[in-house]
Amino acid sequence: MIEFHPGNLRIPKWTRPVYMVAAGMSDFRKRYPEKKLEELCMMAFRMMLEENDLKVDPLEAKGHINFACYGEFADHFQDQLLCEAKVHDYIGLDPLGNVGIKTGGATGGSTLLMGATTIASGLSDCTLVLGWERMDEVKTWTGNFYIASAACKDFETRLARNYASYYAPMARRFQEMYNVDERVRAAIAVKNRGYACNSPYAQQSGKHTIDEVLNGDMVSDPLRFLECCAMSVGSACVLLCSEELAYKFTDKPVKLSIAGGSHTLRTGDRRPMRIPLLPNETEESYKKLYKDMEKQDGRWPGFESFGATRMAAYLVYRMAGIKVPIEDLDLVETHDAFTISDLQTYGDVGLTLYGEEQEYVRSGECYLKNPNTGKPGKCPANLSGGLLGTMHAVGATGIFQADEVMWQLQGKYDKFHGDPKLWERYGKKKPADWESLQVANPRRGLAISHAGVGSHVTCAVMEKAW
Repeated sequence: MIEFHPGNLRIPKWTRPVYMVAAGMSDFRKRYPEKKLEELCMMAFRMMLEENDLKVDPLEAKGHINFACYGEFADHFQDQLLCEAKVHDYIGLDPLGNVGIKTGGATGGSTLLMGATTIASGLSDCTLVLGWERMDEVKTWTGNFYIASAACKDFETRLARNYASYYAPMARRFQEMYNVDERVRAAIAVKNRGYACNSPYAQQSGKHTIDEVLNGDMVSDPLRFLECCAMSVGSACVLLCSEELAYKFTDKPVKLSIAGGSHTLRTGDRRPMRIPLLPNETEESYKKLYKDMEKQDGRWPGFESFGATRMAAYLVYRMAGIKVPIEDLDLVETHDAFTISDLQTYGDVGLTLYGEEQEYVRSGECYLKNPNTGKPGKCPANLSGGLLGTMHAVGATGIFQADEVMWQLQGKYDKFHGDPKLWERYGKKKPADWESLQVANPRRGLAISHAGVGSHVTCAVMEKAW
């Protein structure tokens, strides 16, 4: 692990700004045998071009695409190497250039990051970013084996070939370090799965209770069944543009800033370091935490935190001019593959200080409507339903999160979640108790795309540009 020098902490500077103009996705399911992978990708692609109120017709928009970035976690699932070539051909973009990207669970976010650099550098004026996962052509345990191989096979894999078994010791350590009540984790599962009930794309929505979560089957102690995401099938995409083209396409472009961080696969071998401070933090902020760590043989990041997430946030906040995250952000999408990863992320991205994450959940500020006050939460999390409630089609996940934030900023949550015809498209009926989760007048949102136990992370800040 590097010891920081000034050049290592240079804040990225883009040659020109990057904008999101349109998004699309399929619905997400455990199995989707009636659709080929290419057809699933076409579903998202067509929605992006045809249903985002663009000022140009779909063929004209497609005629501006210069480059494509494709995300897929593992070729193993469909036994087809170079799937990006098949998808690129199927949606009619040959012979334009394209590249495939793989960074484990952060593949979607990394694909968005790479797509953004093509715009920022001038390589492209209009770039398609599209991700997918086809996880239903192998048995669940085989799929778990493939996914678990993204951890260090010399160390973590020996715990068990199941990612819940990698997160379990992190959850246990976090719980011991900060005296976390398991009911707080359960509340996260209830919230996110409940929000998913309002999404036509959701794979595993449900209205649960805290007791139901805690009485569920243990997957890997202390994580229970409803605290874990499921394997998904589906796709998501977004169209990135230069400033000139963005305003030609839409009256509601969204400005994108995105950065990444990384950390060793070996969670037990992460060297201690001082916490990289976000713009609203000082060394004094963590004076007490460092003393508490000493009492418990603690270290940062240790098992308790994701150094890659803090690094990505450190960079992107300074790129995007974020000073106080809890005040400057109006909503977030965390990578809630497990309830514990959602909880840990609140400290990593500075919505609260490290060690105070459970108090942030208890405060109710991560809900659309604060259950304690009845007022809007300061920074609601995972209104999409997140990975727990809606999906984790890995290559699509980070893109799906960015799509959901973009639609919130554009005021289009109801359009893309509340239309009965959209529910019917996916063989569902809009619930009679459907609830709009549109944030009132949001200005900025954030999305975290996260790999493994924190080996790669991207942090994206999206902001209204009108």
